[in-house]
Amino acid sequence: MKLAVTAPDRLIVRTERVADPGDLISRLPHPTALAWVRHGEGIVGWGEAARLTLPGGEDRFAVADRWLRDLFGSADIDDPVQVPGSGPVAFGSFGFDPKSPDSVLIVPRWIVGRRDGAAWLTTIGEQADPLALVRPPQPPARLDWSDGTLNAPAWEQAVAAAVDRIRHGRLGKVVLARDLHAEAAEPIDARVLLRRLADRFPACYTFSCAGLVGATPELLIRRTGDHLDSLVLAGTTARGTTPAEDAERAARLRTSAKDLEEHAYAAEMVRDALAPLCAELTVPDRPELLTLANVMHLASPVHGRLGSERSVLDVVAALHPTPAVCGTPTDIALDLIRELEVMDRGRYAGPVGWVDARGDGEWGIALRCAELDGTRARLFAGCGIVADSDPAAELAEAQTKFRVMQYALEG
Repeated sequence: MKLAVTAPDRLIVRTERVADPGDLISRLPHPTALAWVRHGEGIVGWGEAARLTLPGGEDRFAVADRWLRDLFGSADIDDPVQVPGSGPVAFGSFGFDPKSPDSVLIVPRWIVGRRDGAAWLTTIGEQADPLALVRPPQPPARLDWSDGTLNAPAWEQAVAAAVDRIRHGRLGKVVLARDLHAEAAEPIDARVLLRRLADRFPACYTFSCAGLVGATPELLIRRTGDHLDSLVLAGTTARGTTPAEDAERAARLRTSAKDLEEHAYAAEMVRDALAPLCAELTVPDRPELLTLANVMHLASPVHGRLGSERSVLDVVAALHPTPAVCGTPTDIALDLIRELEVMDRGRYAGPVGWVDARGDGEWGIALRCAELDGTRARLFAGCGIVADSDPAAELAEAQTKFRVMQYALEG
């Protein structure tokens, strides 16, 4: 595996307590933003002190973890705050497929954070005015939309083919994704999308890393010392237009055999992946309902205690890919995704988040997101396909999921 590395011989890291910085996203002085924010708390960063780009491979999480341990282990760190996210932090985003060459870790030069009443500023390298890069955010203008790899009828045919494979016993579930393209008149500023997403979906994890911007409801894993938390989401319905319709849709989702089956696959996999790592593990017997601004999900909060000293990236490696974004059995589902989607997902549906020098961190699954490249945006949406799936209904669900990022771009 050939790595692309940009890093000094030794990081000089200084963290200081600061007054409440207010809105974290508004602190970002440059369109090249790094962010992980929920309910106004989290961390944002800019500039680059170090970067690792991985070409892919089954061991990419282990390689990234070793690189970070060496980098942070040799650093000169002054961190009186000592909370998760203080001191040096690497923001990361990994390709969904081990064959994808898109995985990246970035250690920013400046990090502003807020957590449980504490606020801090971390500077890496020579002291400088972190606001020297100020450029006002500009909303995207004159967006042109076009189909991605598969248009709607072709994607429905892919769903029908997946249902046929499932009914003939090759696998229990597969998650198929679509992409959608947008072109703007000027380069798209990630901060505008972050602002709109954080305001409309405060309960989601609003993220930005190396051009991948989104708001995911799915917490893959949080490590705080030896404590682990995860949130399994699988089974979805659109929100109703009235409270009565909302209640009716929620009741249908809670009793839907198709959605309960889809959720059970995901919850069982998370239990099986975490059990060998944990001294204690709690997984609910039945899912609860998570209601967001545009959709409702079946959700199972999972809690555990690590049985040995492991970084959050060790746990990410054990969990990815979950049935919620791939399917089951994993190997057969992944091969079918490669065949039927006929595209590289890139970092869509891969792990996205951050890790600090203590091995603490929060990682989500990169859902409800877009990959930005200058004036272009590539949006993604995926649906879990099981034996009872209807191609037209799955297409409608994907279109509902696209609306999150369409709103972020259009306002």
